[in-house]
Amino acid sequence: MPVFDFSNSPEQANVSECTYTVFRTNESHTSLDQPILVLDNRGKNLKHHTCGVFTNPIKRTSFEFKEENGTISSDILQIDARFVSLLKWLGENHINVRLSGSNREDGYAVYKIREIAFGGGAKLSAEDGFLQFMIERLLLSNAPSEEMEDEDQEEAGDSMKLTSIQSITDFLNCAGRTLPDNIRLWARRNLAVARSHEVSPEERRHAQRALSIMMNIQWKSNYFEAIDPEEARRILDEELYGMERVKQRIIETIIQINRTHTLPAYGLLLIGPAGTGKSQIAYAVARILKLPWTTLDMSSINDPEQLTGSSRIYANAKPGIIMDAFSMAGESNLVFIINELDKAASGKGNGNPADVLLTLLDNLGFTDNYIECMIPTVGVYPIATANDKDQISAPLMSRFAVIEIPDYTPEEKKIIFSKYALPKVLKRIGMRDSECVLTSDGLDAVIDLHENTSGIRDLEQAAEHIAANALYQIEVNHVDSVSFDGRMVRDLLS
Repeated sequence: MPVFDFSNSPEQANVSECTYTVFRTNESHTSLDQPILVLDNRGKNLKHHTCGVFTNPIKRTSFEFKEENGTISSDILQIDARFVSLLKWLGENHINVRLSGSNREDGYAVYKIREIAFGGGAKLSAEDGFLQFMIERLLLSNAPSEEMEDEDQEEAGDSMKLTSIQSITDFLNCAGRTLPDNIRLWARRNLAVARSHEVSPEERRHAQRALSIMMNIQWKSNYFEAIDPEEARRILDEELYGMERVKQRIIETIIQINRTHTLPAYGLLLIGPAGTGKSQIAYAVARILKLPWTTLDMSSINDPEQLTGSSRIYANAKPGIIMDAFSMAGESNLVFIINELDKAASGKGNGNPADVLLTLLDNLGFTDNYIECMIPTVGVYPIATANDKDQISAPLMSRFAVIEIPDYTPEEKKIIFSKYALPKVLKRIGMRDSECVLTSDGLDAVIDLHENTSGIRDLEQAAEHIAANALYQIEVNHVDSVSFDGRMVRDLLS
């Protein structure tokens, strides 16, 4: 592990030289075995809770706290690379903090830092809860590389949002190189605009809004933890009946992720008749990947600007739908569910929305006209749905692994209706299975009435109708249960 020596100026010649070791980890929780930093505890009375201040790490990498005999200084021996900028900034601003830690053989391991107010000390930020928010964000970040470094639940803070110029400034100083380089440099430029009095108030407002959006997104790496294939299969079986070929393809994708720890180069394109469960498959995959998801309905998008946002030269400028999706998810890794991809080419004179999708699907980064910064898309997994693949352009098709979903057979529809659709409705409205029963010919009648419909959406509506009628008869006619035969089903649903 590299050692960093910050004693390099004449003014520091009379100060004992302090160095610390940087260790790199991507653990998202702290503990005695996985601390934020380690202090030198030789000859010092470091308790479970110790209050004091960090001295400026550029001058002296230590933590000072008061004892009966005066002020004691304890050198920092090790620091998690993600927290270097935060500790430096705490020291520069003389922020009073309370450390929680324990003594171990190699020093006092600190696994929690909290801001405290005493002695007229400065607050960390204009925003309450900033320190807890900052620590949680850093723990969710990836450790900066050695090359970057050489260049330069008691309280939950994750619910706060960075909106003020002060809190955004504090965040940038503390986050350091845990932010992607291009976003960090973009933020510095926009912060200068937001503070400047040489630009119009409108420009300052747009810059501050863009900063707030970008800094409230957790920028993650493209590394994915392994996924349990058995759990993935359980979720698929729970959500979908049959579709063994589709399930097999999804499990193959999971195995690939487990081998490479990255998302596949291609998303999934699900093609099939309406009502066959394409969207349900997409939601199941997002659940398996443990990622937030967002939907893009291409049938309602006819202008590329809806996706890319508008330029800040307009007073009413705003980000596009894609950037809004990142903002709502709060992180850069998410599943984009693109509904009705076959409608993506239906632009109305201002360009083709399909062209915008190509930049999102190429994993080379996406630029929103309002944000004016390249957004990394390596953590984006696209899942598209379509009814007619002949309406999808060849360039779009080439970005996906295509899975064609056939319609259900009458026998499959019987099982889906009797084992899934009707029990699901009865459970939702608080009815027992015994209160609404279908005879064999009643079930046959349901399937016969829907023999010319694709998918199972109409079957689900039929289940709603039958259950509602049964409940009505139970409440009005004061019967214990209702049994639907073929004639009753046809009278009700025809």
